[in-house]
Amino acid sequence: IEATAKRRAKGENNLFQNHMLDASALPLDENMAISKEYLKLCAENEIILEVEAGVVGGEEDGAAGSEDTPEEHLYTTPADMVAVYEALHSLGRFTFAATFGNVHGHYKPGAVKLKPKILKEGQAAVIEKYGKDAEFDLVFHGGSGSLLSEIRETLDYGVVKMNVDTDTQYAFTRPIADHMFRNYDGVMKVDGEIGNKKVYDPRSYLKAAEKSMAARVAEAVSDLLSGGKTLFGQV
Repeated sequence: IEATAKRRAKGENNLFQNHMLDASALPLDENMAISKEYLKLCAENEIILEVEAGVVGGEEDGAAGSEDTPEEHLYTTPADMVAVYEALHSLGRFTFAATFGNVHGHYKPGAVKLKPKILKEGQAAVIEKYGKDAEFDLVFHGGSGSLLSEIRETLDYGVVKMNVDTDTQYAFTRPIADHMFRNYDGVMKVDGEIGNKKVYDPRSYLKAAEKSMAARVAEAVSDLLSGGKTLFGQV
């Protein structure tokens, strides 16, 4: 944010249009106190701030929920959503990652119990108190491995962004692993041999990895009904 402010002072464009703040490990009042300060700074520089409340299961960047995490932290309540709105709505543009049973990482089918209705109930509580214009732009953290029906349901409740980091990581890595297994003798200089430059040249497998990852991103775009759209409307 500081770097962007310096650029703007020189008449240059923003480095970023969006930042994410994850203070979800803190009690909600402390989380919102920090979020307020960052949102003020972001608003001054025309940056959207993504905030998070509640604990998403699994692990991301060293922060994790576990089987011992209290249920009230795993599921954002309507009261939580009203509190987030009241704390932040007057300060600037923000998006909100509420928790509804979602997890970081990838699990076997049926292991994750999403409750999208939590988003519906939270939005309803905010709208009932402050009107339709108070509806959140929501973020779905830990979207990898989710059922299409669940993804589409969250769209009905205000989700505008979904994170699919684990799925895109796997999509990128899978062709590389396949290449290495199929071309082991050429990739490695084994038993005094010189290998095969065509197959240990990183370009030979990174192109396949990029193509696979792009296909997974395109799948996510389709899942989110975002094809042919930009942040500014239709392409």
